[in-house]
Amino acid sequence: MATAIAGRGKAASAPLAGKPQPTLPRTFLDSNILVYADDSADPVKQARAVALILQHGQNRTAVVSLQVLGEYFFAVTRKVHLDPGIARSQVEFYSLFQVVEPKIADVLGAIDIHRLYGTSYWDSLILRCAKQANCRLLLSEDMQDGFIWRGVTIVNPFSRPTHPLLDALLGQ
Repeated sequence: MATAIAGRGKAASAPLAGKPQPTLPRTFLDSNILVYADDSADPVKQARAVALILQHGQNRTAVVSLQVLGEYFFAVTRKVHLDPGIARSQVEFYSLFQVVEPKIADVLGAIDIHRLYGTSYWDSLILRCAKQANCRLLLSEDMQDGFIWRGVTIVNPFSRPTHPLLDALLGQ
């Protein structure tokens, strides 16, 4: 993603100022989607991640949380070996998306989700943040594909066959 954004210069962030397109649902991006955009080890996943990030960024339908931004920075500097300065610039770029800042009610809500469904606390907090941001989709490779909680559907954008909601989103 760093290469994709660098190649576009200021034009990459310019479309973020536009109005949301009604055809794209508000979508929460988990940190693994952001990480794959910078990980050339799997070109297919990288291309899919970059396309989704740019599509949602340009249409102002991308949502992340403070947790996701922190996880992204940690993962790309440790696992992908991205320079911390470049990773910081990427976090700045992603902060142009809607950023959810969890409150104590979100922490307690995540604990309740964890208790009810047995999901990890951190995944539960992401799910809670997605709901709080009125997202219809939560894109994640790590969570249960197809799980629906209070109108938020978890979709693994790398699974085959792809989820029908993702097919509709990508026009396939």
